[in-house]
Amino acid sequence: MNDLQILAPTLLEYWAVRRVLPQSHVVRTGVALARWDGAAAGSMLIVCGLAGALAAEVQPGTILVPEQAGLPDGRMMRCDAALVQALAEAARALAIPVETGPMLTAPALVTGTDREVWARRGFVGADMEAGLLADRGARVATVRAVLDSPGRDISQLWLRPAEVMRRPRLWGELFWLSRAAPTYALLAARVLRAGLALLSVQEPA
Repeated sequence: MNDLQILAPTLLEYWAVRRVLPQSHVVRTGVALARWDGAAAGSMLIVCGLAGALAAEVQPGTILVPEQAGLPDGRMMRCDAALVQALAEAARALAIPVETGPMLTAPALVTGTDREVWARRGFVGADMEAGLLADRGARVATVRAVLDSPGRDISQLWLRPAEVMRRPRLWGELFWLSRAAPTYALLAARVLRAGLALLSVQEPA
């Protein structure tokens, strides 16, 4: 799978993939692909990292492998079926809860009551990257571990961590995230590793 690029939005997610898959072609893209210059047509792109849950029943630690990713304007992208199947099967084999429902790609963190709004539209989780890969001429999938959820909300200020340090009321979130985020980022990377192993077995020599 020499044409595979693993896309890791943040430094933490990049670290997790590098730790679990040290020989992989992983690219740190920045949030919303801000640092990424694209990929060649015909390649495979798998975004790996963290996401937020929108549906109330989706708990932290659940793996999201969406069959579709959508943008707020209504555009939908269907993820590559073979990649989705392999990643979802890998999560189940590791006894990790997995959801394959649609993922929203939002321009900002989805928190508070906005989670319910998008859940009612059929989305189970949210990220800021997958839906932006539509029309790239590539096979696309994403594997995400749920970090935050309706029952474990976080502040939108986490996109600007310096702001958090000036707000003591958010320090409790900081202590929780410092433990949970690396754990779940590694979880997503382990599912990715298992999924890629399945793909290598399934692909013809």
